[in-house]
Amino acid sequence: QVQLVESGGGLVQAGGSLRLSCAASGVIFSINTMGWYRQAPGKQRELVADITSGGSTNYADSVKGRFTISRDNAKGTIYLQMNSLKPEDTAVYYCNADWRGFVGQRNSWGQGTQVTVSS
Repeated sequence: QVQLVESGGGLVQAGGSLRLSCAASGVIFSINTMGWYRQAPGKQRELVADITSGGSTNYADSVKGRFTISRDNAKGTIYLQMNSLKPEDTAVYYCNADWRGFVGQRNSWGQGTQVTVSS
């Protein structure tokens, strides 16, 4: 089984920055796409950004130009640099990974980390 452990959330004022990290651990043959999703109260979980093992990235329109996703394949870790934060970015941020291990191809979620942006 794979564990995804997120860190870096917190409370920040509008216009500020935060950096989220997500580290994968476990018996993993390979990790394919990893990404960040978020869920605000009363809303559906939505994709924020994802990145393939080759480094191709994809962003939600709402975060383009403000957020940057990056990846360290050797560490099995992804990062989300969030700049110019807005109150509407407030949500629980979840890490997600497509991976392959002894059990075959699977998809896993982290436990989530709260990001709160005050106005």
